[in-house]
Amino acid sequence: MADRVHPHSSPPDSGEARTTTSGEPELSRKPTSPSSDKPVPTTGTYVIQIPKDQVYRVPPRENSRRYNQYGRRKQRRGGCCCCLCWLLGFIVILIVLLGITAGVLYLVFRPEAPDYTVNRIAVKGMNLTSALSSGAISPEFDVAVRANNPNDKIGIYYEKDSSVEIYYNDVRLCNGALPAFYQPSNNVTVFEMALKGSSIELRSTDSRALVDAQNKGKVPLNLKIRAPVKIEVGSVKTWRITVKVDCDITVDKLAAQAKIVSKTCDYGVDIWP
Repeated sequence: MADRVHPHSSPPDSGEARTTTSGEPELSRKPTSPSSDKPVPTTGTYVIQIPKDQVYRVPPRENSRRYNQYGRRKQRRGGCCCCLCWLLGFIVILIVLLGITAGVLYLVFRPEAPDYTVNRIAVKGMNLTSALSSGAISPEFDVAVRANNPNDKIGIYYEKDSSVEIYYNDVRLCNGALPAFYQPSNNVTVFEMALKGSSIELRSTDSRALVDAQNKGKVPLNLKIRAPVKIEVGSVKTWRITVKVDCDITVDKLAAQAKIVSKTCDYGVDIWP
């Protein structure tokens, strides 16, 4: 009986040479993988491929509100920065212009500070004997103050609501006010003031100190003047500024024939009322 020949699968292609029917060897070729030219992703990384029709150039509807809010916030920040830059630039330009104007005015008008001094002082009602017993006095001071305006093109308007006071230590002895007047340029004006005090109470130590100072012929007093004025430059008037004058005066006695032994005056200005 003839043996059966069972069919079997051909051996796998191992790349060895095979012969064709013509007897020529045929080299087998391994099929190349279509993805052999692409880089193989490293371990831990993933490559996600999204169809082209699903790539969004506009945010999805659920994110549109957040996108619009972010865009508006960015616009507001840009607008605020622009406004701040304009404001800073305007302030710098304004400061430069004010400086130039002040320099020109100074060169044109050459302003000089006025000076003040006390010419005369007379005292009445200072009975120190009664001050030692009762402790209350009502003094009267007649004071003459000399004001000099040395400027060539600047006038000074002395206005109401001024105050003039005389102190001994920290005790105010009397008070009054300056007269309201206009002082032109290159002018010297002497104005007299009647200052009064009523029922001024002195401590026993102050009364004894006044008696001792009068016996020595050196009674120290302090004169304070606060006067609102307006400066006239050409035809322009400034706002109200306050002139401050503090004078340290020493007289030989507290009487009508008092003589000034020494005097020094300091001058200052408050630009803003």
